[in-house]
Amino acid sequence: MLYAVSGALCCVGAALPMDRDTPVALLWLLGALGLGVGAGLWWPARDARTWELHAAVALASVLVGVLAWRSATAVGIVGLGPALIAVGLYAAHFLPPPAARAHAGLALLSGSAGAWAAEPSGFLTPWVVLVAATVVLVEVQVRLAGQLRTAAGTDPLTGVANRRAWEEQASRHLARAVRSGEPLSFALLDLDDFKEVNDREGHSAGDDLLRALTAGWSRRLRHADLLGRYGGDEFVLCLPATDEAAATELLAQLAATHPFTWTCGVATARPGDSLPEVLARADEQLYRRKRSGRTA
Repeated sequence: MLYAVSGALCCVGAALPMDRDTPVALLWLLGALGLGVGAGLWWPARDARTWELHAAVALASVLVGVLAWRSATAVGIVGLGPALIAVGLYAAHFLPPPAARAHAGLALLSGSAGAWAAEPSGFLTPWVVLVAATVVLVEVQVRLAGQLRTAAGTDPLTGVANRRAWEEQASRHLARAVRSGEPLSFALLDLDDFKEVNDREGHSAGDDLLRALTAGWSRRLRHADLLGRYGGDEFVLCLPATDEAAATELLAQLAATHPFTWTCGVATARPGDSLPEVLARADEQLYRRKRSGRTA
């Protein structure tokens, strides 16, 4: 969308030049490029790869600099302000904070270099204001986007990762373990007789129990371990650099944090495993233990 709109605006600027020195040929070229890149990113319908996003944002920053360099007037340079802000906000919304700030810096550096090379009179003061506004808006968007991502990936009751966020992060851990050959274990934890707590003491007591359990587990887990709520009274753990024996030992430590019992199943990733496959093995072990009455 960013490229398509920018390309369309360049075409309008070429068709209706505001000054006799307007670089009409360049505007037509950039307009065609913008529409082409926009169409390429939109079709066929698919999620863009990470490197494609970085390349697209970086190219947009460079093109802003080219337009600033070829602008005939200070008005033309300052008029690129919305493009600068759009590039920065796009990066802040879709990319991690360090990458977003780097792209915003590239856009400002490219635009400033182009504006300085063009040397129209009277552009400096409004340009400085524009740069300051861009920095502030990008930083605000970076923080808001971070808060939204955190909220979207957090279970509101317990504060641990929700199922979607846990699966995304666990999949990355699994891919990394497959590449490195490092052991990676997963555990499913199912609370014993949790329904009786709700029926006997009420749902607020059940909520308190879930919060107490996850708080105790979180204090014992390592920084790299990933705890998530998989649904209801079932939780899931991703344990990097941990084989099945070490995972079993860690689970025993978690069981000691609270008297309420739960049953677990453990599985260590094998070469070629997908996340559903390794979780299915953990689930099978969990229900074998449930049937045999073995709890943590």
